[in-house]
Amino acid sequence: MNQGTVFYLIQLFLALILAPLLPGIINRVKARFAGRQGKPLLQTYYDLARLLRKGEVIGRTATWTFSAGPGVALAATLCALALLPLGGAPSPLGFGGDFLLAAYLLGMGRFALILAALDTGSSFEGMGASREAAFSALAEPVLFLVFLMLTSLSLDLVRHTGQSAELVAALSLSAMFGGQATEAWLAGRAELLLAPAVFFVLLLVENCRIPVDDPNTHLELTMIHEVMVLDHSGPNLAMIVYGAALKLWFFAALTAGLLTPPLPLWQQAGLCLLIILALAAAVGVVESVMARLRLTRIPHLLGGAAALASLALILTQVR
Repeated sequence: MNQGTVFYLIQLFLALILAPLLPGIINRVKARFAGRQGKPLLQTYYDLARLLRKGEVIGRTATWTFSAGPGVALAATLCALALLPLGGAPSPLGFGGDFLLAAYLLGMGRFALILAALDTGSSFEGMGASREAAFSALAEPVLFLVFLMLTSLSLDLVRHTGQSAELVAALSLSAMFGGQATEAWLAGRAELLLAPAVFFVLLLVENCRIPVDDPNTHLELTMIHEVMVLDHSGPNLAMIVYGAALKLWFFAALTAGLLTPPLPLWQQAGLCLLIILALAAAVGVVESVMARLRLTRIPHLLGGAAALASLALILTQVR
């Protein structure tokens, strides 16, 4: 096992341990804006420990699909996270085109939770599942537009170096988020700064944060993700909460990978970690200064993100 693999495993371990810290940072920032003390910073850890000790209540109409959904969603998110370069270290599991696998692993996790919600037979949870499916269908093209722009940039960089053998490797997440994009926009390609902005919008959408969804609401006309997990309890709910924290870390790490320049491993890892924590604080600021959008406005938000991603792609091709 080489030094890069060991360093990556350390970064992955830190991600698994620190992911529940991100919701705590968001809640503390929101509390400060509201003039309250708020929940403890480690509240998500306390919630996970409490849920793991509790029993589980399962409805009589539910089948094995209901119980399997949270586990499948958590496993899919873990596998997607393992494909990301962390702290400047490339993933040992990475390969050309792994961004497709990562995207559809997240999609499989969402699909498992949707099936679990529908399996309860509740029209209330079915409503949330239909909204989750609709908005994810709008967010997925935006994600692939940004990936297309980054793969185009990686292929251009490889062609300029004349290393044709590296063309396949350029299509991996480790190549796209290893610092090359940061080097490019620092060198004057300002259109690449649109990519972190789009990823931040996707972070809000995919993690059901304001302005898309309010994780603290209990109004049936506005709930999306939270309504899907109302019937889950005990360890299954703990897996959902932890999987949501890992998914938040995943999108924050994608955004941080586009803002972190290539540095020595320990320096790049420290800077990437600081950016991830700062992004969590930025989510708290967004949720403190604006209200949730009406459901009919969310496609407009995703349409604007798609326009920015398309503009970045076009400008990258023009260069």
